[in-house]
Amino acid sequence: MSKPEKFFDDEGLRLDGRRVDEIRPMKIEVGVLSRADGSCYLEWGNNKVLAGVFGPRELHPRRMQRPDTAIVRYRYSMAAFSVEDRIRPGPNRRATEISKVSREAFEPVVLTHLYPGAVIDVFAEVLQADAGTRTAAINAATIALADAGIPMKGLVSACAVGKVDGKLVLDLGKDEDNYGDADLPVAMTQDGDVTLIQMDGNLTQDEFKEAMELVKVGCKQILEIQREALKDKFSQFDNEEIEEETVVEAPESEVEVEETIEAEVVMTEEAESEIGDEVEEDDENDDEPDEYTGDEPDENTDDEDVEEGETNE
Repeated sequence: MSKPEKFFDDEGLRLDGRRVDEIRPMKIEVGVLSRADGSCYLEWGNNKVLAGVFGPRELHPRRMQRPDTAIVRYRYSMAAFSVEDRIRPGPNRRATEISKVSREAFEPVVLTHLYPGAVIDVFAEVLQADAGTRTAAINAATIALADAGIPMKGLVSACAVGKVDGKLVLDLGKDEDNYGDADLPVAMTQDGDVTLIQMDGNLTQDEFKEAMELVKVGCKQILEIQREALKDKFSQFDNEEIEEETVVEAPESEVEVEETIEAEVVMTEEAESEIGDEVEEDDENDDEPDEYTGDEPDENTDDEDVEEGETNE
C-alpha cells in the first residue's frame, strides 16, 4: 500500500470523511461468550476485537498469590489472519509490551483488595486489525470487566491522537497511522485520570498539550458509547425478569380464583339440593295438615252481625 497523495480534502476532511476531532464508528456487544464471566465484542472502524474476563478465581500456583490483593493478568494477542500479511501466531515482543501497559492501565481502577489471593484474567483477541488495536482492546476489556461484575472505580476509555501533515487528528486510521508523523495512545478513567500514555514520533510541548485536550474529547465520546452498551444489556435483563414474573404469577392467581369460584358454586348447588330433599321428605312424611296459627273467621259471625243490624234498624 502506497502513501496517499494527501490526507485532507479541500474542505479539511480526512480520507474517510471524518473531521479532525471525530472518532470512527463504534459498535459494542456485551456478553457474547457463554463460558466467560464477562465478555465483549467491539467493532471500531475496521477493527474487530473480542475480550473475555475469567475470575476472580484462586491463583495457582499458590506461591504467586498475594495475601492482601488480587492479581490482574492481561493478555493481548492478534490472530494470524487479522492483518493483510499473515503474522506468526503466538506471543511476540509487541504483544508482550502491549499486554504489560494495558494491565497497568486497569490496576488503578480495579478494586483488587477485595479479592486477596485471587487472580483476574483478561484476554483480548484482535480478529481484524485496522490501526489503534491496543486502545480498541482496552475499551473492549473495560466492558468485559463490567459485565463480569468486577468492582471498579470507573470505566476506562482509550483513544489515540496523531499528527498528520502537520495537523493533530483524533483516532488515527490505517493510512494515518502508517504514514503519520506521530502517534499518542492514551487511556483515562471517567474522572479524567490518565492510566496509560505512550508516544511514537515527535510532538512539541504545545502540540502535546493540544493533543491531550483532543484525546479527552475522544475518550468522552467513547465513554458514552460504553455506558449505553452496558445500560442496554442490563436494562434488557431487568425487563426479562419482570416479564417472567408476570407470566408466572398471573396465571396462578387466576387459576386459584377460578378454582375458588367453582368450589363455591358446587357447594351452593349441593346445599340447595340437600335443602330441597329435606323439604320433599317432610311433605311426604307429614300425614297431618300443618297447624294454622292465625285466627280463623267464625262462620256465624256474619249472620249475627246481620241480625243485629236488622234489629237495630
